[in-house]
Amino acid sequence: MTQARRVWRAFIVLAICAPALHAQDTRKVTEPHIPTACTVLAARLTSAKHDISLADESKLDTRRIQQAVDGCAPGQAVELRADGQGDAFLSGPIEMKAGVTVVVDAGVTLFASRNPRDYDVAPGACGVVDNNGRGCKPLLHFASAPNSGIMGDGTIDGRGGATLLGQSVSWWDLAEQARIGDRRQNVPRIIVAESSDNFTLYRITLQNSPNFHVLVSKTNGFTAWGVKINSPARARNTDGIDPSSSTNVSILYSYIHAGDDNVAIKAGGTGPSTHITIAHNHFYSGHGVSIGSETDGGASDIEVRDLTIDGADNGIRIKSDASRGGLVERVAYYDVCMREVKNPILMDPFYSPATGNKIPDFQGILLQNVVITTPGIITLKGHDADHRLKLTMDGVRASGLGPTQIAASHARLVLGPGAVNFTPTGEDVAVRQARGKNVAPSCSQQFVPYPGETNPGR
Repeated sequence: MTQARRVWRAFIVLAICAPALHAQDTRKVTEPHIPTACTVLAARLTSAKHDISLADESKLDTRRIQQAVDGCAPGQAVELRADGQGDAFLSGPIEMKAGVTVVVDAGVTLFASRNPRDYDVAPGACGVVDNNGRGCKPLLHFASAPNSGIMGDGTIDGRGGATLLGQSVSWWDLAEQARIGDRRQNVPRIIVAESSDNFTLYRITLQNSPNFHVLVSKTNGFTAWGVKINSPARARNTDGIDPSSSTNVSILYSYIHAGDDNVAIKAGGTGPSTHITIAHNHFYSGHGVSIGSETDGGASDIEVRDLTIDGADNGIRIKSDASRGGLVERVAYYDVCMREVKNPILMDPFYSPATGNKIPDFQGILLQNVVITTPGIITLKGHDADHRLKLTMDGVRASGLGPTQIAASHARLVLGPGAVNFTPTGEDVAVRQARGKNVAPSCSQQFVPYPGETNPGR
């Protein structure tokens, strides 16, 4: 055997085995439980047609929720409960506390204020378009608040499409204005958790966020279990759940319908993202399960398993560019079903035309038992000959795929042992077949509607 063949065989073994050996959350994650309430707050407002009436827009519950959180002992919860006709709370930003959970009961909605002044970081900073984009506080802020969370079978509504008080536009309109003018919108997020280890979201529904629904950064231990997220496809930058520079993350048994990334794993200058499990989830409109675009902090040891993506712009995506790229390695996708997805597989080191010396490098990527039931575009690109994409596809089947729908360059690809029904070609692309047998499963029974809907992903 020649030296070149030995090297290639070693690469095949590593490409197939490495993701499985090291990926996923290192914790033993079990279903969370709702803690005992320290305080029960009764709803004083009544929702009308799934919103707050104009007459009640000044009746904020911010102060009493904040006082209840401040007075709650670690390990306990502030419970938001219906009371007779009362089923709604209205709030501006809340600063959460270590060890304290907010529980929103079934049938209760916590509505976000639509007054930009409630979210101002500086006077007049929120609710405008400028070149900064950091002018708003989030609705629920967890800063150095370990062992805290949001739970319950109720709903938190960010009201992204509602007209702002004193203005003629909505939060989402501002986002669109920013897109057109290549500027930044100053709008709030629903949940931001920073340096808050063992943060938990459980069974809560989040909807209509003005921006990201959930951003968790610099955190060791984050669990999202049975979460439902729902914003329309047209709502710009309404990511579902974004773990950033965090480790030991599990996103499980959740349903995400969004206007941007359903999940985006970010790893920027604040540190790596590693040991992440995304399992038993259903995604609908959105930009799929993404890594990036910030990868200069390093992203590794990531497992995506048992996922459906139905009606999204993208499916499996790793994205970065030369201004914020870095090493992405040991990433495995198992048992993924996709339909009506424009870009089912997208390995993109040229996410923007930005230049720099932070070159994206995607290595040790495994796709096993991935089924694409409708035509879409597959992109498999490394940045250059020194930063080639190293990817194994084991049991990957794409229906209706034509030659013009596959783009590949600067890649070292292993196909098998399970059958792959297409063979990528392109500049600096080498393909080898791994021996063995594996048949990708059927997806006919895997797609389910978003809870409460009858036509998923449409």
